[in-house]
Amino acid sequence: MTIIIAIFNQAGGVMKTSLAMNLGYQLHLQKHKTLLVDMDPQGSLTTFMGLEPHELEQTVGDSIFNEETPPSIQDNLHGMDLLPANITLSAVELQLATVMARETRLKIALEPLLNQYRFILIDCPPSLGILSILSLTAATHVLIPIQTHFKAFKGTELLLDTIKQVKKHVNPQLTIAGFVPTLYSNANQDKIILEALIDQLEPLATVYPPIPRATAFADAAMNRQPLATYAPKHPAITILNKIQLGMEKL
Repeated sequence: MTIIIAIFNQAGGVMKTSLAMNLGYQLHLQKHKTLLVDMDPQGSLTTFMGLEPHELEQTVGDSIFNEETPPSIQDNLHGMDLLPANITLSAVELQLATVMARETRLKIALEPLLNQYRFILIDCPPSLGILSILSLTAATHVLIPIQTHFKAFKGTELLLDTIKQVKKHVNPQLTIAGFVPTLYSNANQDKIILEALIDQLEPLATVYPPIPRATAFADAAMNRQPLATYAPKHPAITILNKIQLGMEKL
């Protein structure tokens, strides 16, 4: 069975894209055929993977809007495949306004690919709009990165309610794969928020060890490489390995 994981948080700047790329790479190292799907019109994942979004003639948006358009897969980028995005994806919400069952359009686009991949990771946009709903509807699981910051902690209720509504109305099988605290430092506030996140969320799903705030992630992204190839001995890779093991057990 293909595991489709939406990496979702309505907040921006919580390492969704870095987590998608680096978790995908760890799964690739374990010989799992892995597809990354960029659902953010900013195309950050597409850029991180070494492509220029504005140069692409076809993206995920084409397959979402037109069911007859097969997904345009970019093959073998750091051992992974990519269904890219660019700014044209921002028009999808308007284009789908009158389309029946629009929430299922990404799911339908991915169906022909299910026998080709063990894992599909979807990098969701930082919003609660239709693109996130499309992603959560297509997914079997949702992995939630949460910054260890008070504002992010307060946003978890809205985040969980969104997942609850998707489960109720369009995707009853959607399961929380876990929570990943991100951008963690040894500051006192981070420690307090981490403890609060564990207390609140551990009854719902696994809370993984926190990923530290580290410039190495940005440096690796700027060099368009996974962290494991840019800085193989970085301590965050141990945490990524633990998340990868958790995903393999789904």
